[in-house]
Amino acid sequence: MQTSPAPTSWHRNGERGRLRIISGSAKGRKLFSPKNMRVRPTADRVKEALFNILTSLIGDFSDLRVLDIFAGTGNLGIEALSRGGTRTVFVDSHRESAAIIRKNLEMLGFDQKAGILVQEALVALKALEKRGEKFHLVFLDPPYQTGLTEKTLEYLAVSGLITDETIIVAEFSAQEAIPTSFGQLQEFDRRVYGDTALAFLSMSHRG
Repeated sequence: MQTSPAPTSWHRNGERGRLRIISGSAKGRKLFSPKNMRVRPTADRVKEALFNILTSLIGDFSDLRVLDIFAGTGNLGIEALSRGGTRTVFVDSHRESAAIIRKNLEMLGFDQKAGILVQEALVALKALEKRGEKFHLVFLDPPYQTGLTEKTLEYLAVSGLITDETIIVAEFSAQEAIPTSFGQLQEFDRRVYGDTALAFLSMSHRG
C-alpha cells in the first residue's frame, strides 16, 4: 500500500472511510484511513480478487504468519488477520501510517496479534531476518514507479525470511516492467486490474 510524506496530523485526523474488511471475524468493518488519502489503498475489487486467489492456493489462513511491507493503512495484513492469520508484522517508514495501522488494530482487537516496524523496508527486513523471523505470506505494495518492488523482491529472494512454501504478492503499476524471476523466487501468476498489477511469487514454482 503506497505511502508518501504527509502532515503529522494524520494519526489525529484519521477517519473511517471506504476501506473495509471483506471476510472473516471483522467482516464488514471499516478501517481508519488518513483524511487527505496520501495513501493509495488497494481497491476493494482488487483486494477481493487477491484474497480469492490466495484462498484457492492456501485454503485456510489459520496459523499463517504474515508480513505486510509498505503497509499504509494495514489494509492487506489486517484482512489476513480477520481471516485467521496468527500474526502480522507491518512495515512502513512513515510514523503517520504506523499510527493509522495501530488505530485500526486496536479498533478490531487485533493489536496483540501484530507488530509494527516504522523503518525503511530493507532496514526492517534485515532486522526481522536477524531475529530469525519467517513468514508464510508476504504482501508488498510500494509506491509505483520507484524501483522498490524489484529491490525488495531481490532481497526477499536471498533472505531467510521466506521458505519454499511462502507466497509473496507484489502490487505495482501495470506499466512497470517487473521481472518474473529473482533467482529461485519465481512468479507463477500475474493478474492486471486497470492500472494495477498483482504478481504471485514463490520459491516452489507453484505454476
